[in-house]
Amino acid sequence: MKYENIIVEIGDDFVAEITLNRPGSLNTFNVPLARELDQAFQDLDAENQARVIILKGAGKAFCAGIDITDFANKSVMEYRDWIECMQNPLVTISRIKKPVIAQVHGVAAANGAGLVAAADLATAGEKARLGLTAINVGLNCIGPVIPVTRSVGRKRALELLLFGDLIPASEALSMGLINRVIPESDLDTQTRKWAAILAQKSPQALQIAKKAFYVAADLDYYKAFEHMNEAFARLCATEDANEGISAFLEKRSPEWKEK
Repeated sequence: MKYENIIVEIGDDFVAEITLNRPGSLNTFNVPLARELDQAFQDLDAENQARVIILKGAGKAFCAGIDITDFANKSVMEYRDWIECMQNPLVTISRIKKPVIAQVHGVAAANGAGLVAAADLATAGEKARLGLTAINVGLNCIGPVIPVTRSVGRKRALELLLFGDLIPASEALSMGLINRVIPESDLDTQTRKWAAILAQKSPQALQIAKKAFYVAADLDYYKAFEHMNEAFARLCATEDANEGISAFLEKRSPEWKEK
């Protein structure tokens, strides 16, 4: 697919990069960008040369939310379809098999912050700021707060939702919204290095683990164990499991299946 609002690149290290490419609008979501991003996640999930996906933004910001110039004069039904389009990429991240790492610089606000929370992992530059800011224009980040809540818990999520403050990367790290804070000058290099390390793991193990994790998150305690035990049994029967154990015993690097 030819993209106009994002850039998709796949490296020799099995790491793909999606760059939100509306820098003049701080990479805010409009319908074309949302649709292209959703499709890019699905396309890369089917691409054997991509095992890990980095998501980042061009220009001064990661993503400043939804483009409010596209807001006015819709019916309730039209607003529902419009909002669903904006949120689809956040949902798709949890449905695809491959890990997604958000790389945040500048601002990740509103739907941008939700995108960071929806990503499986996230890094941020030291000067980055994140927040659910829509309440400041009389709206609210009711969709983005769903993945945010699952990252930081109810009390912190409500604080972000109701006050609409932008918090520094260091605070986002302490509350569990991101994984790592990195100096701005090293953000690209260190995030790519981290992704490349992940891409050297067994693709089958990564993908089974991610899918099982999201399913188990919605199950009760005992059902979650049953589901995870079943997922682990399936993993034990894969070629990668046999290869990984053989390589360990033979003191050599494993050769994974490209999936």
